[in-house]
Amino acid sequence: MRNEKLISSKIGEIAALTTAICWAVMGMFFESAGKRVGSLAVNFIRLVFGFLFISIFTYFVRGHFFPVDATLHNWTWLSISGAIGFFLGDLFLFQAYIEIGTRISLLILASSPPLTALLGFIFLKEKVSILGVLGMFVTFLGIALVILSKDTGERKFKFTHSIKGLIYAFLGAIGQSVGTIFSKVGMNGYNAFASTQIRIISGFFSFVILFLFLNRWSDLKEALKDKRAMILIAVGAILGPFLGVSLQLISLQYTTAGVSATIISIMPIIIIPFSIIIYKEKITAKEILGAVLSVLGVGVLFLI
Repeated sequence: MRNEKLISSKIGEIAALTTAICWAVMGMFFESAGKRVGSLAVNFIRLVFGFLFISIFTYFVRGHFFPVDATLHNWTWLSISGAIGFFLGDLFLFQAYIEIGTRISLLILASSPPLTALLGFIFLKEKVSILGVLGMFVTFLGIALVILSKDTGERKFKFTHSIKGLIYAFLGAIGQSVGTIFSKVGMNGYNAFASTQIRIISGFFSFVILFLFLNRWSDLKEALKDKRAMILIAVGAILGPFLGVSLQLISLQYTTAGVSATIISIMPIIIIPFSIIIYKEKITAKEILGAVLSVLGVGVLFLI
């Protein structure tokens, strides 16, 4: 009984931790699929899969296959969130998976919470304490420790990974930050899974417009013929647009945005064992320290 009460009081934290695990593993599936069929096709197809999975779920749980009970407020703000997060943010993030790999992409994604706080300070006049500024610094220090290096005797630092890939990952982090803010506003007590449906719909139509503009339908047709890629995308869609994003919104409903963001930001640490076992990566002590610092900084920013 006591354990049940403890679990029920920590629903937000548990949901955030599960989100982190889902997103970390999801990244590996989408990285593998993206290397086979391209990030654009992966982005488009995973939203179709994600919408089907979540719609079937909401039909049995809520009695609605489509979010017909959403208000104009929900549709407006969640659609903006979907266009920014699922479309723009993930457009860059998925390409970063291919360019620099899942582990480094997720490390840079840890900059999303500090960026959210910084955007709130600039545009919403939200206060950031001295400790909050220290937390931002520690997070970015941890990221810099991994992506920058300087050989003995050299005066200048150099990037250890593709600059283009790093930029893509940072743009993905910005997209997630802005998308999260709009999600918080748009939900306004509305069901988390139905909210995710609206975000997916918005992201889907954004990609339809992009495919029409670029005329890349042939890439999509080729991707649909690749059975292995389709399996990878389907599993990634379950972990990402279906479970991961919905659990993130549940977390936002049951705990503060700061606690949720801090727990979710542990993805760079969660991914390390997978990178060693599956990808046979040789990870240095400096890279592990950088991942730990990036998460520690988020904790200082929001929890102290």
